[in-house]
Amino acid sequence: MIRTCRIFQAALVAIALTISATAVLAQSDPDVGGAAMFPTKNIVENAINSQDHTTLVAAVKAAGLVDTLEGPGPFTVFAPTNEAFAKLPAGTVDTLLKPENKDQLVKVLTYHVVAGKVSSKDLVKMIKKGGGKAELKTVSGGTLTASLQMGKVILTDEKGGMATVTIADVYQSNGAIQVIDSVLLPN
Repeated sequence: MIRTCRIFQAALVAIALTISATAVLAQSDPDVGGAAMFPTKNIVENAINSQDHTTLVAAVKAAGLVDTLEGPGPFTVFAPTNEAFAKLPAGTVDTLLKPENKDQLVKVLTYHVVAGKVSSKDLVKMIKKGGGKAELKTVSGGTLTASLQMGKVILTDEKGGMATVTIADVYQSNGAIQVIDSVLLPN
């Protein structure tokens, strides 16, 4: 009876370890927009497969930033979803995608990118070290302010707009994607 009990306990431990290992593996290849995000692919290769980021991908292409975001990096992209772009005033996205507005589009998109691979743990450490706020210098030259609200990382743009990180730590071969729920706008 004791031996049967120990075998049963060992089986439960093995099952628990398998479930834990599966959860860890699932975190390394999270689904975004219905597609697995593989850490062996670059930012653009993964973003193209996300049904939640078709607007962002179209904007990156229109801005001529594909080669940059396929480059070695590392970069961290705070990636607005289609729903985030839909929150902008009517016509904003169409206007930004026009060839004559390419410079403005590049500025908006590069405002969502910081140099280096910044994880959610890194962001939380920077926020705590900064007494509740961390300033992130963007590739566009602007600043995003990160803070914590109810356990979530919140980014505030230079105009006071806010975005929440909804899916954290989507690792890529050349950096990371942090999915956000609003488009951030530079000054």
